[in-house]
Amino acid sequence: MAAPGSVSAAFQEYLRHLGLQDFPCGLGSWNKSCLNAEPAGLEETMLPGEETPEVLLELLRDQHSPWALPHDCSPQDRLLREVAVLAPELLRSSRIFQVVKSLRILDKGVEEVDEGVLRFQQLEELILSANRISKVTSAHLPRALKVLELCCNAVHDLRDLCARPPPELQHLGLGYNRLCGPSQEKHFTVDFWPNLISLDLSFNSLTDLLGLVSQLSTLQNLRILVLQGNPLALIPGYRGFLVDSLPKLSILDDIHIWPDERQQFHGLARQPELIRNEGRVVVSIGEMKGLPDPKAFQQLKVGSEGPVITYSYRVTYEFAEREELEDRGSPEVTQINQSPTVATLDVDSSAQDTGEAKSHQESAVTEEPKAHSAKVFATPGQPWADTIDFSYRKEHIAKDLVGLTSYLEAGTIVSVVEEKVLSWPVDADAEENAATNKKEGQELKKDSAKDKQKKKKQPCEFRSDPPIRSILGTRRVTLKTLLATENMVATVCEFGILIPQKPPEPSVVEEKEVKKGTDKSKTPKAVKGAQASQKTATSPKGKGKNKDTSEVAEGQELQPVLLTVQFQMQLLR
Repeated sequence: MAAPGSVSAAFQEYLRHLGLQDFPCGLGSWNKSCLNAEPAGLEETMLPGEETPEVLLELLRDQHSPWALPHDCSPQDRLLREVAVLAPELLRSSRIFQVVKSLRILDKGVEEVDEGVLRFQQLEELILSANRISKVTSAHLPRALKVLELCCNAVHDLRDLCARPPPELQHLGLGYNRLCGPSQEKHFTVDFWPNLISLDLSFNSLTDLLGLVSQLSTLQNLRILVLQGNPLALIPGYRGFLVDSLPKLSILDDIHIWPDERQQFHGLARQPELIRNEGRVVVSIGEMKGLPDPKAFQQLKVGSEGPVITYSYRVTYEFAEREELEDRGSPEVTQINQSPTVATLDVDSSAQDTGEAKSHQESAVTEEPKAHSAKVFATPGQPWADTIDFSYRKEHIAKDLVGLTSYLEAGTIVSVVEEKVLSWPVDADAEENAATNKKEGQELKKDSAKDKQKKKKQPCEFRSDPPIRSILGTRRVTLKTLLATENMVATVCEFGILIPQKPPEPSVVEEKEVKKGTDKSKTPKAVKGAQASQKTATSPKGKGKNKDTSEVAEGQELQPVLLTVQFQMQLLR
């Protein structure tokens, strides 16, 4: 009895699933008398209700037959079904292991390549993709094996596999496993794989490009190599260095190597000092459209007291935490505590003070948890416009290649942030103090007429509150294609249609006070002027003012515009 989770147990279950003992396969009343008969007298020995092997095969091959296999079944399935018709006695003995030359067991929860695999004496192809295998013992592999595919498993150590590997192996597939470090890279030499033609190491955690190339250069028969998805594939010059270092290689990362490419990178293998274990990424942010005008939704009256409000907008994005900026300036940095990601808001020196982010920003940015740490970078703030062109470009240098790989795997989060600043006139505070303190008021009256005239001519100073930030939209940008052969991701992020909330209407008491004209003298002239100019800019003069404003609002509702941002990330290779 094969152990659960072994290749042998999965093969027995596979045979049961094929139904090799059921009609029209196997032994039964439909073919008993014909099995031992000679082909010449087959029709004479057949009993009523029995069928010839040819008829039974037709039932398997005809796509309209209820016993036909699906059109996408493997050649191995068809072979075993036909063997079960022509020679069903093979299924009742160990001779079936001599028939199988190709064994495919995919996604069956296999954890062990057991000793029972040695019974497949003629086995040339063993495909065990998408299982749970963590290590392979070479002593359990048939010596005639030519293809070993272990893609999408949990292999993290090759010592047991390389103890006594099959000498005739031509393809070794170890993509999407857990190989990392120089201790694993040393196993890819001619001493272990003298006849290896194809090697797939994609999407592991290999980082030492120079060390791996020195090992692979000993494989004289190697023609096909796949390394994409590894941290070392993010190094600038990665492909050129491999092309020149392995002159017999024909295909690298599923892309054919042509003579002009070899000529382009000729001599690069003799300059290993040019290869640095770092990744270079350029982020560009272009135009933002679809942002509603915040002033169009303000209902501040001329006679009311209130601050001067200014708006600015910026776009933020995440990048891998352990990195260095190509621009060695002094950007302003604000820590934003996030879980599980640790993010830092990094704004260009041309931007305004960042202040502290609101708690709802934390929840929005961490909408989808990731397993990597990141900084949050931001464009300089820009005032509102129908189309805001940020023209932002920044080059990042990532020293941690493994962290950069995790970051690209998870993708980045792009957000649109609105910053609102309330500015209050300083004169308002002075008038309040003058009303409560008579002594200070008397001293102010003693000022000379010249000082008073000079003070009137001076512009009013404003005191600004800390900026209030709110996230208008957040989107995740997929970057996985950069781990393969793509060098650029360019997309237009869509954040939906923004519907600004109008401020609440003033209460009845407030309206009565405004009509009575109470405390009108306390309204600073600077605020009145700012409010009057704001009203003039947003509302046309004339009797049809309210009508035109309502028509504009209706037009905005009838023609909604998506908020979009142009985002681009380029990997320099």
